[in-house]
Amino acid sequence: MLEDQTASPSEPADGTAAAGRVPAQSPAVGSAAGAAAWPDGYPQGYAVVDVETTGLARDDRIVSAAVYRLDARGEVEDHWYSTVNPQRDPGPTWIHGLTTEVLADAPLFTEIADDLATRLDGRVLVAHNAVFDWSMIAREYARAQRTPPVRQRLCTIALAKQLSLPLPNHKLESLAAHYGVSQQRAHHALDDARVLAEAFRPSLHLAVQQEVRLPLHACRPLSEWPEGQGADGGTFFDGHRGRGPRPYGHGWRRSRKRPACPYPNPGRYEPGGRLVQGMRIAISGDTSVDRELLEDRATEAGLHISSHVSRLTSLLVTNDPDSLTSKIVKAQAYGTPVVDEAAFGHLLRDVAPAPGP
Repeated sequence: MLEDQTASPSEPADGTAAAGRVPAQSPAVGSAAGAAAWPDGYPQGYAVVDVETTGLARDDRIVSAAVYRLDARGEVEDHWYSTVNPQRDPGPTWIHGLTTEVLADAPLFTEIADDLATRLDGRVLVAHNAVFDWSMIAREYARAQRTPPVRQRLCTIALAKQLSLPLPNHKLESLAAHYGVSQQRAHHALDDARVLAEAFRPSLHLAVQQEVRLPLHACRPLSEWPEGQGADGGTFFDGHRGRGPRPYGHGWRRSRKRPACPYPNPGRYEPGGRLVQGMRIAISGDTSVDRELLEDRATEAGLHISSHVSRLTSLLVTNDPDSLTSKIVKAQAYGTPVVDEAAFGHLLRDVAPAPGP
């Protein structure tokens, strides 16, 4: 059995040390992949990532993060884990197990940003539902006024679909069971990252055998983050080494309900034409400009921002049109036009007024 021999100083001493071990590739898969020439166009290294968070919204925070670094052929190089003080209520403790007391002395994200960046630098970020993990990481770096050194990500859900793996669903436990990987502590970032690293390796070798092009997508760091102070009325805990409550973090602002669009929906966007006030706009995936700012601009231009895609949706904005998010799948089914963020930004400069009565 091949084991990661690198001990992380921040690895917990709570019985999860065994989660640092990733077995060697099974002989059947390893030998077959070894016999085939390794593709020149494949990445030279991977960072298998898992983050646990206070929730799923754009203003939620990371409470723990883990990274397994793998070489070009998926062999483990080292691993790293840290809890993170979110400077607020830790959220669903019944899921991730991290309580206010546990996180009170944990480092702030700004204090682990360099360590995390070192482990991501020059590698493809691999995660299960990668758009979520990447979005959370990108937002934390934006709050810290930093840029994460990640240029591409790979979602193991998309890879499993591309390989046509016979899974009953695309949960991590189903992927793990398919490869005989044992989960020791679900929703613990270190163990989830270990499980994913162990399942990703045979998937990577299978992709080589099948001559599959990996589903790589660009990681666009947030270029803007709204200025602001702490969350008025939010729930905080006396969180960082006894220094008292802190603001939520640089640039945080609470999600809010937007006013109803005053214009009727004029219908779908016609490619090559102009946006018209009242059009229903949906956005899928990560954006280079913070999502809330992008939505603000659309709302100010007289557009209706929708949280879902339906037959009434005028336009879908996404930087990853080939990903299989529910919004993109529905847009394809309904024939909804799709543009990327750059094109949408250009269209926002010249939105046509709503038709008169």
